[in-house]
Amino acid sequence: MNRRHILAGSAAGAALVPLAVPGLASAQPRLRWRCPNSFPRSLDTLYGAAEIVARRVREMSDGAFEITVSGPGEVVPALQILDAVGQGSVECGFTSALFYFGKDPSFAFGSALPFGMNSRQTFAWLNYAGGRDQLRPVFAEANIHQIPAGCTGAQMGGWLKKEIRSTEDLQGLKFRIAGLGGSVMQKLGVVPQQIAPSDIYPSLERGVIDGAEYIGPYDDEKLGFGRVARYYYYPGFQEAGPNTDFMVNLRAWEALPKAYQSMLETACAEAFHATAAKYDVANPPALRRLVAGGTQLRGYPREVMQSLYRAAQELYAELGAQNARFKAIHEHWDRFRVEQIQWFRVAEDSLANFQAVATAPR
Repeated sequence: MNRRHILAGSAAGAALVPLAVPGLASAQPRLRWRCPNSFPRSLDTLYGAAEIVARRVREMSDGAFEITVSGPGEVVPALQILDAVGQGSVECGFTSALFYFGKDPSFAFGSALPFGMNSRQTFAWLNYAGGRDQLRPVFAEANIHQIPAGCTGAQMGGWLKKEIRSTEDLQGLKFRIAGLGGSVMQKLGVVPQQIAPSDIYPSLERGVIDGAEYIGPYDDEKLGFGRVARYYYYPGFQEAGPNTDFMVNLRAWEALPKAYQSMLETACAEAFHATAAKYDVANPPALRRLVAGGTQLRGYPREVMQSLYRAAQELYAELGAQNARFKAIHEHWDRFRVEQIQWFRVAEDSLANFQAVATAPR
């Protein structure tokens, strides 16, 4: 037989026979995880970050790895997700580490510190400058594997029922604020309140609090804060580029196949950047609508900002004296922060400032 005919026949036969390669779903274990979320379902961007993770993992695993996201209180209360995940009551959860700074102030580094870094710098520190390595023992003690998975970008300073003209106007102010931002404001006479997102509006409406910070125009508009507080302050000194965490029970993480671990890390990185981008798109028109509806936009007076900055540095020194781990992480974080400020001042902020003036309405 002609050798050429044999080869041709073999090639044709190969084209007709399906390859016996098992699909990923049959090659990997089928997992069903629960993921409670600290943020209300109505906040489609922030709540939706967890949904991005769940969708991508499902797609990459060909349906073998399913994560079901639930709203606050449906499975776990909004501010108890770290405990539930650490105890193994649920396999994972979506929340902000700064909610749990009362357990250890070092948790705040996982999200944001007052007068901290923007979203790009935060992602860089956590993932490429050793930040997650610094935080790993903190989360391991809580039986948690932490993955950065969401970012709001720069936040606003918050809603107030009265104007703030000086630091004296902060005295006795009952203000909802999460994380170490509340400890900073407390130094200037504010009475900080840590309230779950879904409870902020009724607390403002009933006068339980005098003001509240949450995120920014897009989400704040959805939650209706402009109906119960007139003045909207900026900048959000407390969270310049905060990370939100996808927390995984440590034993569950260690039991995952390496492929599933990679899927989660990849999906969370996408969710981080996707949420920041979506807020960049959604916040400007939302702010215009709020102002058109009667919201009074105000910048914190420079005197107030300077007082807040000094209070923040005092707080970090005090916490460092009490907590050696906080001190070590802060030194690592602050070196990177200062270097980034200097670099951005040359390369990015100078152009941004010029363009802000050049494009201002005349």
